Amino acid sequence: MKLNFKKSGSGPPLVILHGLFGSLDNWFSIAKELVDQYTLYLVDQRNHGDSPQADEWNYAVMVEDLKELFDTEGLDKVFLMGHSMGGKTVMNFAVKYPDRVEKLIVADIAPRYYPIHHQTILEGLNSLNLSEIKSRKEADDQLAKYISELGIRQFLLKSLTRNNEGFAWKINLPVITKNIENVGEALAEGTRFEGPTLFLAGANSNYIQQKDLADLEAHFPNYELEFVADAGHWLHAEQPHAVVVEMKRFLD
Repeated sequence: MKLNFKKSGSGPPLVILHGLFGSLDNWFSIAKELVDQYTLYLVDQRNHGDSPQADEWNYAVMVEDLKELFDTEGLDKVFLMGHSMGGKTVMNFAVKYPDRVEKLIVADIAPRYYPIHHQTILEGLNSLNLSEIKSRKEADDQLAKYISELGIRQFLLKSLTRNNEGFAWKINLPVITKNIENVGEALAEGTRFEGPTLFLAGANSNYIQQKDLADLEAHFPNYELEFVADAGHWLHAEQPHAVVVEMKRFLD
């Protein structure tokens, strides 16, 4: 699958993948601070953003989507980063194609299995009758019945777009809803990436815990773990400058 991406900057290639329900737009503020040092590739994963939609949606196919992008763009070896679901994608890519990854950055996700915890969000998104909604404000008001946090609603509604018939989702909501269990899948046992790996965790997030350290060591023996203060799961949105500082330190 030919993924949608935005390329900017100059220098060694740095490829960044967003998380579930997100898009490459989520990384614009980070990219602005990196374009002078790296050739940036911000990527929409399948069923998200402006990339194609498909019924098949799991880490195996997302890894191959990424490899196709590398091959098409002539990217032999890159700095590779992913957040949440994107973090799982880049971990899976690194253990399968280690020779294509110079250094790996994984933002607020561990290699382990995560139980489904997006039911309320999916229920809220699926409750919106897009054929009847006349404004983003109306969509937000309806979504607020399920999701009280304004910031999360604003993030989710970035995937709401207009077409000739009114509003539509840029995410493939039916396929994501049907296959949501795939997002929590653990890295296959015994897989390893020996290259330098940075795990960035939100200090206020519970996605990476003390119990995960053995898994980090098993899959990524050359890893380091850094916590971003005053940040939760969406650390790149909450503390973008701190994230950039850690990225530069590690990649330089």
